[in-house]
Amino acid sequence: MYIARYVLLLVICLAALDGCSSEPVQGMKRIFQSKGDAELAAGIKSYEDGKYNDATLSFQNAINTGLSDADQVTANKYLAFISCVAGRERQCRAYFTRALELNPSFELEASEAGHPQWGPVFRSVKNASLKRK
Repeated sequence: MYIARYVLLLVICLAALDGCSSEPVQGMKRIFQSKGDAELAAGIKSYEDGKYNDATLSFQNAINTGLSDADQVTANKYLAFISCVAGRERQCRAYFTRALELNPSFELEASEAGHPQWGPVFRSVKNASLKRK
């Protein structure tokens, strides 16, 4: 019982210190961060740098290592983007389908939804998922 209280107190303290940038606080955050979180961050960085093969590996590693459902949605979204741009529409659809299985209310950001390659694919997958309900 006492351990649970201390863990809860530690989580509350970490949340309160979230904006702090001191090294001890950052070290504590890293203790509670899963390997999947680090792989997800690396995947997003690689994606933003245009290194899509590296990004794909990082996203897949992140999913396999363990992520929250919300972070799995993010990883699958980026994997769908990469697949659509590479002309792999079937894979793109599969990644969007997985994202929607994890979060049926998932939507693309306005800036993402208008993309000529993955925007129509997402809308098609989303409409199909709504019809199945």
